[in-house]
Amino acid sequence: MRVAYVFSTSGHTASYKLGRMILPQLEQGTHGAEVAGMFFFDDNTYALRAGDPLGERLARVAAEQGILLMLCDQCAIERGLAEGEPLAAYPVGTVDGVRVGCFPDLYAALAHDPPDQVITL
Repeated sequence: MRVAYVFSTSGHTASYKLGRMILPQLEQGTHGAEVAGMFFFDDNTYALRAGDPLGERLARVAAEQGILLMLCDQCAIERGLAEGEPLAAYPVGTVDGVRVGCFPDLYAALAHDPPDQVITL
């Protein structure tokens, strides 16, 4: 089964659920599902800042496993993690491999091999 995660809940969703549950399973090969991508909203975008230990680990796993990492363009722009305009932004100060976009960009990026389920946390 292929899944995609959307990190939309405010608070420490990415750092806790991703950092303590999902990412360790991906690193150990015990997650139980193939992860197609992860889309980050609001303050969850901070997890993908360059130099952030969680983000650096995630970037490494994403590169190894072909996982899409995408920040909401407007959220990233507001937090200084992207420059440009909505629908035409690019990442700055993020870990390697991060993309910035909106739902149409997410759909297009996952269209070639779509997930079976999308899980919102």
